[in-house]
Amino acid sequence: MKTPTISTLIFFLFVVFSCSWAASVDVQDAFFQCLSREFGNDTSISSLVYTPNNSSYSSILQFSIRNPRFISHSTPKPLVIITPDHESQIPPTIHCAKENGMQVRTRSGGHDYEGLSYASKVPFLILDLINLSEVTVDVEQKTAWVEAGATLGTLYYRIAEKSPILGFPAGECPTVGIGGYIGGGGYGVMLRKYGLAADNVLDARIVDVNGRILNRESMEKVTVFTVDRTLEQNATQLVHRWQYIAHKLDPNLFIRVRITRQNSSQDGRKMTIRASFLSLFLGRVDKLLPLMQESFPELGLVREDCKEIRWIQSVLYFADYPLESPEILLNRTQPNLRYFKGKSDYVQKPIPQRGFKGMWRRLYKPEAKETEIFFSPYGGRMAEISESAVPFPHRAGNLYKILYMAYWKEEDVQNSDRIIRWVRRLYRYMAPYVSKFPREAYVNYRDLDVGVNNNEEEISYEQASIWGRKYFKNNFDRLVQVKTMVDPNNFFKNEQSIPPLRQ
Repeated sequence: MKTPTISTLIFFLFVVFSCSWAASVDVQDAFFQCLSREFGNDTSISSLVYTPNNSSYSSILQFSIRNPRFISHSTPKPLVIITPDHESQIPPTIHCAKENGMQVRTRSGGHDYEGLSYASKVPFLILDLINLSEVTVDVEQKTAWVEAGATLGTLYYRIAEKSPILGFPAGECPTVGIGGYIGGGGYGVMLRKYGLAADNVLDARIVDVNGRILNRESMEKVTVFTVDRTLEQNATQLVHRWQYIAHKLDPNLFIRVRITRQNSSQDGRKMTIRASFLSLFLGRVDKLLPLMQESFPELGLVREDCKEIRWIQSVLYFADYPLESPEILLNRTQPNLRYFKGKSDYVQKPIPQRGFKGMWRRLYKPEAKETEIFFSPYGGRMAEISESAVPFPHRAGNLYKILYMAYWKEEDVQNSDRIIRWVRRLYRYMAPYVSKFPREAYVNYRDLDVGVNNNEEEISYEQASIWGRKYFKNNFDRLVQVKTMVDPNNFFKNEQSIPPLRQ
């Protein structure tokens, strides 16, 4: 399969700094005066600025909030929301925020697990890139320029609009924003063949702390399947066996495992665990079946389990959308919005069956009613790329990644705390079975439990290293060096931002 490569037009990482809540109205007024000076006679900026006095403020703020945990009245709100529709409007915004001591949070799609792209404990503005969502595909060169406010769904749709045989190796959630997604690496169901989304970036345009805009000097059909197995159908043994083969399979074949609980009898009085084996194969079913028979015959895959579809339909398949409605990928609205807490792990040695059985027991707890656990295999191209190629370091030696996702619908804080505590207990239980020194984590599954920066004006390198090495391993030191060069005064910062070395 051939895939176009992507470059982000405007790209921000950890855009934040601190100040005091005092005299926030005065700060807001001074910020607007600064914007007026910067834009002169250009009145277009007024239509891109929202304050709590605007009738559209709340709808703009909440539109891209993907976790209702951060919609509550107790969550601090921005003094201003800026929605630029051209890159030239961003440097003045950065300059005026810097001049007036306002923190900047940049939001691409709003999928930060801990809400860091739209919430802060100090006076702040949101730079919302929702209007910077253009995608330009060059079929002949097999490349695309993508603005950082575009979603994965928009990118996929625009590629399919131009060509039925091109695709891009990224995630399956269509409403995820390109900017933050690629900043964390960006994995999807084609990572074993093509690596991460970030591995396929050719160029980027970046706005730095001084407001400068900088840059750097095929397939026709795929096959998908989902095979469900419960404990009564040997799910434990199948998941255990999957660990030994998933990372060694043909790079064209990706098999993820989703773990949930369900009722195992008609009257619903008995619970069981369901393991769903979800797969994308970059080829036709006639080639897939012999591969599966040779490498994973225990699953019992048959032709009737498989669907041959176009690549763009596979995007819809993994997003659980109708296969004949690609236009839905252009919709930025997140369906079925739920409260959630997520955590991640990396597995480097197969987990014994007793380890899985302990996990199953914990999934029977009342707090785990709407929990999903995903095992995503590595190997293939992921094992060939150096740990130091991009900041994302989780390469050779990792069998698979775990994502723990606990959901709930009630806004009740007590219920939220109870479920979050349960997730943390499950995470502690898994400690003997996952990576160590450090216990690695995926930065796009933001988790403040793994560590946060100190609250002082100067962020401690030692304290930042606690979480930094879990996300970036040895690449953390390289990121610190870059941060020290480009932002020595630490203008851009948040609870998990890279610190500069103290001068």
